[in-house]
Amino acid sequence: MNKALDSIRKEHIARINNAIVYIENNLTEKLVLTAIAKKAYFSPFHFHRLFSLVVGETVNNFIARKRIEKAAILLISRKEKSITEVSLAVGFNSLSSFSRAFKKFYGVSPAEFKELSPHKFSKICKTQSKKGQVVVSFEQYICNINNALNWFKMNAKVTVQNVEDLQIAYISHKGAMEKIGEVFQRLIKWATPKGLMNQENLRLLTIYHDSPKVTSPENIRSSISIVLNKEVAVEGEVSLKIMQPGKCIVSRFEIAPPEFQKAWESSFVWMSENGYQKSDKDPFEIYYNNAEEHPENKFIVDICIPVL
Repeated sequence: MNKALDSIRKEHIARINNAIVYIENNLTEKLVLTAIAKKAYFSPFHFHRLFSLVVGETVNNFIARKRIEKAAILLISRKEKSITEVSLAVGFNSLSSFSRAFKKFYGVSPAEFKELSPHKFSKICKTQSKKGQVVVSFEQYICNINNALNWFKMNAKVTVQNVEDLQIAYISHKGAMEKIGEVFQRLIKWATPKGLMNQENLRLLTIYHDSPKVTSPENIRSSISIVLNKEVAVEGEVSLKIMQPGKCIVSRFEIAPPEFQKAWESSFVWMSENGYQKSDKDPFEIYYNNAEEHPENKFIVDICIPVL
C-alpha cells in the first residue's frame, strides 16, 4: 500500500475515533455536529458523510443509540437509580421523550426493561469496544472505504477541472429537501415559455448552501437553478446570479434517486483519498436529463465538489 495513502487513512481513523470518544464522554451534554466535527478536524459537511460511511449510521443516530444503550446498562446495573435519574444521566431533558425513544429502540418501556432479564436484549454492547467505548478499527475503515471506492469506480467518471462561471436563474428554497422537486416544477413553468427548456446543452442545478446533517430541516437552504445561454429578464421569485465554482471534483453518474446519498458519500471518500480538501464554496449537482424519460428512470448527473 502507498505509504502516504496509508498515513492519510490512519489519520482519518484517529480523527473519527476522537469524535466517537468525545460523543461517548459527553452524552449528558447537548451534542452539536459542528462541535463534533471540529474535534475530528473535518468540515461538518465532510465529516457527517465520512462518519456515516465508516461507522454505518449517521452521527445523530449514533448519539441516540449510545444514549439509549447507556441507559439500558444503568437500568440493569444500577437498579437503585430511578428512571428519571437515568434519563438525566444520558442527556434527556424530558422523561416522556426518553421513554418514547427507549421503547422505540427496545420495544418495552424503561420500567418494564428494568424488571426483565438483561439477556433478552441482544442489542446491548454488540459494537466493537475498547474499555466500553466504540472504536473504528483500521480493517473496518479500509473495508468500508474500499467498498465506497469500488462502487465509485464502477459508477462514476471523475475529473478534476476548473468549472467555468455559470450565469443562472434560480429560485431560493428554504425547508425540507423533499420539496425541491416542487420548486423545480415552478422553475420549469417559468422557463418553458421563454424557450429556456429547449436551449442547447440544457443544465438544471441544485446548489446546496447547507447540509441536512448540520442544519435543521426547516432551515436548509438551496438554490434550484437553470444555466442560461442568453440574457433573460426575471421576475417574481426568480433571481439571477453568476456562479464561480472554480476548481472542482466533477463526478458523472447515471443513477436512480435512492443512490444519490451513496454517490455523495463515495465522492467525498474519493476526494479525501486523493488528497483534496473541500473549499468554502457550495457543492452542487448538475442534471442533464429528465429521469422520467430515461428507460431505467435514472438521472445523468454531475456531483461537483469545489476544492482547494
